Amino acid sequence: MKRNLLLIIALIAISFPVSLRAQEGPKISGFVQGLYQANFDQDFNLKDNTLRMRRVRMSVEGKLTKELSYKIQGDFSRSPMLVDAFVKYKPCTEFAIQVGQFKTPFTLESPINPVNLEIFDYGESVQKLVGYSDVCGVGGLGRDLGIMASGDLFRPEGKDFSIVTYYLGVFNGNGPTTTDNNNRKDIVGRLEIHPMLKALTLSGSYYNGKYKKDDINQGARERWSAGAQYNDGDLVVRAEYLSGTTGHQVEAYDDAGPILDENGDQVYYEDLLLSQGYYAVAGYNFRFGKENSQKLMPVLRYEHFTQDNDIVNGGTNYYTVGINYWPVKSLNFKLDYSLIQKETGSNSHRVVGILSYKF
Repeated sequence: MKRNLLLIIALIAISFPVSLRAQEGPKISGFVQGLYQANFDQDFNLKDNTLRMRRVRMSVEGKLTKELSYKIQGDFSRSPMLVDAFVKYKPCTEFAIQVGQFKTPFTLESPINPVNLEIFDYGESVQKLVGYSDVCGVGGLGRDLGIMASGDLFRPEGKDFSIVTYYLGVFNGNGPTTTDNNNRKDIVGRLEIHPMLKALTLSGSYYNGKYKKDDINQGARERWSAGAQYNDGDLVVRAEYLSGTTGHQVEAYDDAGPILDENGDQVYYEDLLLSQGYYAVAGYNFRFGKENSQKLMPVLRYEHFTQDNDIVNGGTNYYTVGINYWPVKSLNFKLDYSLIQKETGSNSHRVVGILSYKF
């Protein structure tokens, strides 16, 4: 904890004198999220409820030159930790390269700032397959250490968007502020297509690598997603499918018992856990107040996630209805109700309110 705090302070402090020579000085921003969550059983009896700080973020970003920018972000909600720390070189619209710690380019939903999400947090499929609370047990924050190329291609004449946006990166695969513990780097990429309409995005992403948590929980980690989004600033509709395989080591047996190698040690083979999920979310911003400065978005979201596809009726369905309210530009309140329906037959209910302030 102390090491992360010192690292954040040092990086922020270093950025200030460098930025004095920059084309664009440092910009300090951030956001705070306070959350209330109540969980109920299937008969709506209260099981537990709590207030907590969900995220407390502060970031410093700016430009060292016209082409070279940087960002440093920390989180202070639990223990101080480094969230983002990268430099980005962008000589042209078609190509940019960034190095450091940042979000991996996987799925449509993960890149969205949590304050701007339609409901209180990322969905279960994204949490479990994009490195937030991944089923493999390593990683966090959807981020990793690596290097990534990106760019926008084929801009139509007179338009302010490009037909194709690409992201391709190489990462450690162990999550933020963590060194690699195997000899394999993870490859992650996302391709977005805007078919002559800025508001419409078709997207596909792919993740291929290996992880190692311990001697048993290690092996392949492969993920892919496909989705589409329409967002014109008022109407938001997004749907996505995610699938992933996660390797783990299993003891090898035959009819005679455990299979041993020439040294008498147990032989293991890799078994693959197949996980899959999908979601669809829709909302519409009703604008009112002075100069339409206030926004009120009713939201509907459905999601299904199965962590182990070999388990019969092992999936869970999430039905969420919510309200997303911006009374002013920097303040947001979300109130969500979810019916959580396990395919085994047991249900539960969840109510979440989250207040976000950004500066």
